[in-house]
Amino acid sequence: MGFSADWLALREPADHAARDGGLLRAAARAAGPKAVIVDLGCGTGSTRRAFASSLPGAVWRMVDADADLLALAGGEAFRLDLNRVEALPLEGAGLVTASALIDLVSADWLDRLIGRLSALRLPFYAALCYDGRMDWTPEVAGDAEVTEAFNRHQAGDKGFGPALGPRAAEYAAERLRAAGFVVQLAGSPWVLGPEEAALQAALLPGIAGAAAETGAAIAEGWCRERLAALPQAMCRIGHVDLLALPDDFAGQGE
Repeated sequence: MGFSADWLALREPADHAARDGGLLRAAARAAGPKAVIVDLGCGTGSTRRAFASSLPGAVWRMVDADADLLALAGGEAFRLDLNRVEALPLEGAGLVTASALIDLVSADWLDRLIGRLSALRLPFYAALCYDGRMDWTPEVAGDAEVTEAFNRHQAGDKGFGPALGPRAAEYAAERLRAAGFVVQLAGSPWVLGPEEAALQAALLPGIAGAAAETGAAIAEGWCRERLAALPQAMCRIGHVDLLALPDDFAGQGE
């Protein structure tokens, strides 16, 4: 799994607009104003920037395997393979965050992370988890077929074993509740219009390529039609935000 700084910069405004504000504020309250926050798969630091106005005094431990992205992220840099869950610098933290990550990991990886969160009684905020829904206006032939094929691809190995894909938020909520956390979920869809044509144009070939890999023969033609429709296209990509608080944090997250 790897993402370019250019792609992360292109998607950041849509990510920030999509995040559920209530859960973001609840996560900030749970962390406390001078908390240590660990951001898993931090990229260039988009999550830190999303919290900037809520937690200006926080210390951020930025965790990623990509040295080039870490150099842009700010905070305290930890270059680590995220598969090494036991090595993640969670001790002494007040909040663990992950954005656009848990749909890429396996059930085993997430279970191991939840084990550490539970042992340390750490709040966990996971934003922008893809939920399998894509809606386009105007519709073109193949929208549903390509979405189905893309979702199959999302369950493939992204570097952590078979990925949870669109079921990630639901699975995480179930496992966190079983571990004694109070879990809140909220929708955080991307809503992209003609003003976000550049993001849509970058997104479409990736969706089509993934769909083609899982057998959607129409994917290439679908992509051409969707690109031609960009001047008037609206796109809604479903995501879910999750906040999990240990029982003794539950009152702070209301």
